[in-house]
Amino acid sequence: MTKIGIIGAMAEEVEYLKSIATEKSETKSGGLSFVTGKIGGKDAVIVMSGIGKVNAALCAQRLAIEFGVTHIINTGIAGATAHGLGILDFVSSTDAVYHDFDVTGFGYKPTVIPRMETSEFKADEAMRKAALDAFAELSGEEPFAGHKIIEGRIASGDQFISSRDVKSKIVSTCSPACVEMEGAAIAHACHLCKIPFLVLRCMSDMADDGEESSYEFNDKTAATMSAKLVERIIQKIA
Repeated sequence: MTKIGIIGAMAEEVEYLKSIATEKSETKSGGLSFVTGKIGGKDAVIVMSGIGKVNAALCAQRLAIEFGVTHIINTGIAGATAHGLGILDFVSSTDAVYHDFDVTGFGYKPTVIPRMETSEFKADEAMRKAALDAFAELSGEEPFAGHKIIEGRIASGDQFISSRDVKSKIVSTCSPACVEMEGAAIAHACHLCKIPFLVLRCMSDMADDGEESSYEFNDKTAATMSAKLVERIIQKIA
């Protein structure tokens, strides 16, 4: 039976999904609050992981082992890096990597995790299709009208990117569509637990302007838009 785990790093990224869930119950575990219920008739477990890679990976593994989820969606905001991607546009993951994983001193390429069969964690094909189909259905409605979705790489690191120089270095290293702080860690945990996943991001900023006020202006809107798209994606997951 399908049971979908939904992770957002911040309260803003999961509050809408919690509000629409039915038959809700709450479980406290590992310092986190897991809300189990139904969204669109599907069993779901919604959780705020906290910010950063370790928080995200621990949360994903707990969803897999303790709650027995069959799929994981990571919803939230990100900084745009792909050409032509704008504020409140979307990225649906093709794969995810760590932009800050660096053991080049031992002869490895940047982002490579030694002694693993892969460092590029691939999103589930069926979930990718569900994301594109869901967006196509919503694209004529507010607040989605005038925005777009692309598929691309998610690059994660324990760093909020707000510098053009840092952004340029990340782009040259691993060519992501956007940068954020949790997706690759969740993808990594899903890879190890053999759970299909999707990382979905709505762009809150351009990852290079350094203007905190601009980021704060867009984060709530972007987080809610991402959550509303997740609601529609869930309906399409078998």
